[in-house]
Amino acid sequence: MTTRVLVTGATGFVAGHCIAELLDHGYAVRGTVRDLGAEADRAHLTEAARRAGGELEFVAASLDDDTGWAEAVTGCDTVLHVASPFPSGPPRHERDLIEPAVDGTLRVLRAAAAAGVRRVVLTSSVAAVAYGHDVDARRTEADWSVVDRVPAYQKSKTLAERAAWEYIGSLTGTTVPELVVVNPGMILGPLLAARTSTSHEPVRRLLTRADPGSVRTGWTPVDVRDLAVAHRLAMEVPEAAGNRYICAGEPLWMPDLAAMLARDYNPQGFRVPTRVLPNWVVRLAAVFDKTIRLTLPVLGRTEYVSADKARRELGWTMRPIEETVRDTADSLIAAGIVTAPGPRRAQPVAAARAVSATPGVAGPGSPGA
Repeated sequence: MTTRVLVTGATGFVAGHCIAELLDHGYAVRGTVRDLGAEADRAHLTEAARRAGGELEFVAASLDDDTGWAEAVTGCDTVLHVASPFPSGPPRHERDLIEPAVDGTLRVLRAAAAAGVRRVVLTSSVAAVAYGHDVDARRTEADWSVVDRVPAYQKSKTLAERAAWEYIGSLTGTTVPELVVVNPGMILGPLLAARTSTSHEPVRRLLTRADPGSVRTGWTPVDVRDLAVAHRLAMEVPEAAGNRYICAGEPLWMPDLAAMLARDYNPQGFRVPTRVLPNWVVRLAAVFDKTIRLTLPVLGRTEYVSADKARRELGWTMRPIEETVRDTADSLIAAGIVTAPGPRRAQPVAAARAVSATPGVAGPGSPGA
């Protein structure tokens, strides 16, 4: 009998890659969506199932409502809870981000427990691990972000993950779901549909010269395809139960990202800016641009984390960051989200590389939500 897996927020960037990974490995997949009538939004997933010869179905369920969740989890061995709010700018009130993240996570876990689901894999973030500490150090799964010293997004991820562990720990009986948490860094990689996530913004903005230079900040990146593999391993490896797993590489500073893009794409006619902007310029620009505003709490710094546990216990590996950056940029160009300059608009090498890395996309989303 084929094992059925529920993936929440099916049309999201990370969820879409998780669905493709599961289908390619013979799992039957059920995905939650807000609107069953919006078939165009999930056409890339339907095509992925057709190519894999796999079983894929969709059910309507929303993180802000109990309706549909009992039906969604029925008959599922495992739940990948990927959906979560990921803002393009700071929320007006932090509770607008925190409450949906916490309540949505608990809503999914309650439904999973009631249905006797074997395991839940929760997509959290290094935002729940590495922020708000006095001393910069390489953080591991033993660390938690300090919630009274971090912005709303980091707080929402930390509180949602803590709520998940506390809820599972409060259950008794023989059918308590096993919980595994995956903590990714900044998620890059090729699009499956012509929609970007917030984590694509640095690449898009550099390629389009939306900013005159780079911000003095860095992120610990992970390729979305490698992250999808981590989710599958987290549900398959028996010993993973009860564990957190950081999935992120060495810090990628924005000026280094700009240098990579300039090296590979300026010869194609792009004009990627490689200067580093002074912090005062960034603060001024943030007054008018909410996306830039997200970088203010991390100006001049980055997080340092270790993925050794995922490598050791899950057998997980990461591809080179240069490959991830190229495939991200190629897919943005192939999707038309970034316009290739001048007569080089149809770049056969870039387009071919993006299409091959982005199955089911004719030209070529946010974690989950």
